[in-house]
Amino acid sequence: MKRGLFVDERGFTTTSMVLSLLITLSLLFTAAQVYRIQSASAEVQDVADASALAAQNQVAEFMILVRFCDAAVLSLSLTGLVVTGLGVAALCTPVTAELSEALIEAGKRIISARNTFSERSSKALEKLQEALPYFSAACAASVAAANNADSSGANYLGCAILVPFEGEPIEADVGKKAEELAEDVEGEADEIREDAERAEEAAQEAEKCKLRAFMRDCGDNPDYCMYERAFHLAGMTGLDNPLYESVDAWSFSVALNRAQSYYSARLAQEVPESPSVGDQARSALREHFYRYANELMAEGFVVEDEDSFEAYFPRLPSNTSEMRSTSLYTDSVYPVTEDVEQTVSEYEEGGEVITEVLEESYYVMHAWSGCPLAGAPIFYGSISQLEAGDFRTCPACEFGAASMGKVAAASTSVPNGFEYHYRALADEAEAYEKARREAQEPKEKVERSVGELFDELVEALKETAGKRISSKPPGSYGAIAFVVNAGSTSTSGGFASSFVPGGASLGPRAAVAAATLVDEGSAEGRTVLNSALDNLKEGGGFAVGAAGMVLDAWSWLVVAYSNGQSALADAIEEGLNGLPLVGASGLGTWAAGKLEGAIEAVGLQPTEVGALKPVLVNSGHVAAKGDGQAAGLLSAKRLVVAHPLMSTDLFSSILTDAERVAIQQVEGLGDTLEIASIELLGEGGPSIPVTIPIPEPAKAYAVSAIQGLFGRVRSYYIETSGVRVWE
Repeated sequence: MKRGLFVDERGFTTTSMVLSLLITLSLLFTAAQVYRIQSASAEVQDVADASALAAQNQVAEFMILVRFCDAAVLSLSLTGLVVTGLGVAALCTPVTAELSEALIEAGKRIISARNTFSERSSKALEKLQEALPYFSAACAASVAAANNADSSGANYLGCAILVPFEGEPIEADVGKKAEELAEDVEGEADEIREDAERAEEAAQEAEKCKLRAFMRDCGDNPDYCMYERAFHLAGMTGLDNPLYESVDAWSFSVALNRAQSYYSARLAQEVPESPSVGDQARSALREHFYRYANELMAEGFVVEDEDSFEAYFPRLPSNTSEMRSTSLYTDSVYPVTEDVEQTVSEYEEGGEVITEVLEESYYVMHAWSGCPLAGAPIFYGSISQLEAGDFRTCPACEFGAASMGKVAAASTSVPNGFEYHYRALADEAEAYEKARREAQEPKEKVERSVGELFDELVEALKETAGKRISSKPPGSYGAIAFVVNAGSTSTSGGFASSFVPGGASLGPRAAVAAATLVDEGSAEGRTVLNSALDNLKEGGGFAVGAAGMVLDAWSWLVVAYSNGQSALADAIEEGLNGLPLVGASGLGTWAAGKLEGAIEAVGLQPTEVGALKPVLVNSGHVAAKGDGQAAGLLSAKRLVVAHPLMSTDLFSSILTDAERVAIQQVEGLGDTLEIASIELLGEGGPSIPVTIPIPEPAKAYAVSAIQGLFGRVRSYYIETSGVRVWE
């Protein structure tokens, strides 16, 4: 076999092996060098991504501030309305009337503070919104420059533009219903306060009447009272004669039922104390009296509910004069007999003594048919007939008009009689009904006026829930970052070898990146927001009285932004717990329940406060949302995709616009920017300034630096234009 240079009888030669190794090593080092060059070139895209995220992060922080101001305005609105509502409720009881004036005034001041803060914060946010493109550009430049330390020979220059370039105006529209409510409350407060005082005075008098009646019925036990007398005189126990320990559980119907049972029992139990004619006569008269009382008591009634009281406690006669106005005086139940009286008269006539016997008939009325002298009655008469006719007094029973009068007087005139306490209770029931009636008219006026104001409160709360500070700032669609690495990097750095020629270097590299905001739905934004609002609450918590209630209400309502209705309900409950609204008229507790019911009707929904995070997206997606140069960038990208070798000066013009907007916002910036001050209780109350620091990169990049930065980025674009296609 013929031996060749590369092949022999064994299949290969030393020469072929050496050449194979040389080719392999050459390809390996070449591939590594290509990889290294591509990696070095790709670093600029990573820096562009970081710059875009940094620029968009300024927009995210601005939106947190917008939400913070919105939450402050909302909490001030709710606090002013809630405090006003508490002030209206406080009008309903004299004990809180003085506090009501302070609460109503505080509510008015809070609404005014809300208006001032809303107007000032909107203007400050508008100013900050105008500076947002500069902040974003400065932060993007700062992040780009910070990467120089991590890459040998790197010289990163970066800037960013926001899409859209300009934000929509931020307007302060808080509505008018809260101010209208404050004016209406102020106008009606005096009349409500006076009517509530009248109702309370009458209701307190009614309570005193009820307490005195309770003591007469059973509260004085074991001393003389209706309960004690019914037990000892009629042996009544159990349900017929209940004992109540508290006036709160007792009612007038208890006393009426006791009296009805008492006279029924006394009628059934009545017997003479002895066989004597006098005791039997008095027993018969008592039986008439108890029968009359039992029938009369059946006409009694008590009708009572929360709003009204009507009762009739029949009055029993306490003497002969009062007895004459009852049926005891006119009932024909007394037996009448006719007796003949003989009189003997003597006279002299003609010297002769003449004796003449004269007979005269007369009527006698007896106490009862069992009188020993009653005999067979010829008719039954009444006491009125007895006093009007010619009747003789029975010598056995001695019945007369005063006999029946003494029956009632015996137990009405002395404390050991049941009628004595019953009569006093009937007087108190009459006074109680009068006081309740006097309280009802002003009470109804208060309920009507307060109810209308609470209806206005609900409407104002609903309006407040829909009037919010919102913003569509520059960068609301996203940020586009432009980054250039102006440093010169050796192509053979780290891979110097004889297989790859050295001496060459990588020229300027550039990249475009874009970021936008997404709501992750996490609790981070809520945590940041609530933490910021917690700092506002530190201005209070030490005050007492109306000021303390205001600050406590605000501390509850600052979380209404994220908790909605539950925080509003908690604030109302906490405020009502701090007001001693219990009163005799019941207006305080009614107002508390009415206010809680009104708040439930609002249905305040929590606001979405999830974390806004910048994320990387295709720059075309961001540019598609914008107009002007951003829209031009999108068109350019599409054009370059279709014609990769076509050059354009669009990149330069975009940078020029961004430079102009940024420079306009540099002048006048300090270390901090005051958004507004929250003056919760007016000029004399605590003032809480809301300020934010100016981003450090924004302070570092002055006008000259901005001009130099944009100029250098633009110059490197000109150098590379037509050499590399911008992606």
